[in-house]
Amino acid sequence: MTSQRTSTEGNQSANASKSRGKNPKSGRWLWFWVGMSGIAMVSATAGALLAVSFSSSTPLQQNELSPQEEAVFDSDAIAGSGLRFSELTRPVNLLVMGMSVLPPDVQNPPSETKNLRYLPQVNSFDGLSDVMLLVQFEPEKKKIAMLSIPRDTRTEIEGYGTRKINAANVEGGPALTAKTVSNVLGGTGIDRYIRINVLGVEKLIDALGGVTVYIPKDMKYRDDSQHLYINLKAGKQHLNGNQALQLLRFRHDELGDIGRIQRQQMVIRALIDQSLNPMTWKELPKILNVVKDNIDTNLTVEELVALVGFSVRTNRSNMQMFMLPGRFSENGEFDASYWIPNKRGINKLMAQHFGVESTSEQQTTDPTNLRIAIQDSTGSDRSQLRPLIKALEKAGYRNVYVYKPWSEPLEVTNIIAQQGDGDGAESIRSSLGFGEVKIESTGSLDSDISIQLGKDWLQKKDLLDSYNSF
Repeated sequence: MTSQRTSTEGNQSANASKSRGKNPKSGRWLWFWVGMSGIAMVSATAGALLAVSFSSSTPLQQNELSPQEEAVFDSDAIAGSGLRFSELTRPVNLLVMGMSVLPPDVQNPPSETKNLRYLPQVNSFDGLSDVMLLVQFEPEKKKIAMLSIPRDTRTEIEGYGTRKINAANVEGGPALTAKTVSNVLGGTGIDRYIRINVLGVEKLIDALGGVTVYIPKDMKYRDDSQHLYINLKAGKQHLNGNQALQLLRFRHDELGDIGRIQRQQMVIRALIDQSLNPMTWKELPKILNVVKDNIDTNLTVEELVALVGFSVRTNRSNMQMFMLPGRFSENGEFDASYWIPNKRGINKLMAQHFGVESTSEQQTTDPTNLRIAIQDSTGSDRSQLRPLIKALEKAGYRNVYVYKPWSEPLEVTNIIAQQGDGDGAESIRSSLGFGEVKIESTGSLDSDISIQLGKDWLQKKDLLDSYNSF
């Protein structure tokens, strides 16, 4: 699974994909609901019924793949059989794509969109990949790792030259996208894919009852050509599907798409916390109705059940989120703005967290060289942060800087492993004696570790002052 399949020949075209044209029978989805609920409740009986009701090769695809395209993905079984069908038997790499599709992106747009004076979103999978995630489910380590890949990543798309990575789906669908992602990630194998339309994301969040998140700042944007209107106020709010979509799509600030990825990780974290609540599962029929109509995937029903079951049983602390290492392109460097991948950083990340064998020797990082950013959420002024900075310097950390404040008020300090260095973050937590380690990419982009100070810091400040006096 750690090497890319190479049997795809020639250039693929998104136009080569053909619609199946038939929706799964409602009875099949009824059994699917029963099975998914059974997994949530760890019900072997419901699992057995589901296993009997479906063939293991049943796909949930809206578009067919050619044999060459199918060969891009690892066809080996990912779950057990019989009563163990819901148990993953090996690591699984799932490519998740969020699709934003406008009428000009498709050959035959819906008739109701033709006489409008704006371009509405359509329920299709043929456009640009607005969101791209590689999600690894690792049963042996009992963890889930999610890697966000910026849509503007500059890379070679086989047969089409150097482009932004989100164009791969337009030119060759999920197979060409998987090949391109694999190449960017040093040959990482892709087992399965899911494409979900942006309209489905809105409906999905509504089916989940909305999502509670902290909006970091006022967000306002208007695009009459698409009827895209974003108007969100800063603060903790419970968002419905449309509002959550506004937050997920906003990218009109100094960080552009990278800031949007950070907000996506915040929403994902909130949805994970909410979805693991047993009360959420009462909405399962609605949720699966959305899934049925708005996704395209080569996962079978049983495989999807196994992944959901594994996710439900995975501790939230073992759900890690990363962002593709890289940098913004400079003004005038290229003919367009890009996210430039950092190959060394990618190799290190994939070797440490995704089980990919590295072809280069991994160098041990001196912990004292870690770039540590401090983000205060308590309203303290810069002078009040001196005890913390001195404590870190006394512990041997030489590269500490104060970054812009963290807008969300925190009770507990977050020690963010921005580049995936969980051990480094844990060492800092041990040195300070407070805080909670999180592996995600919501901190300062230039940091290795971002310390987002909460109210627990105020309780420890006097102790650090005393420590620094010795």
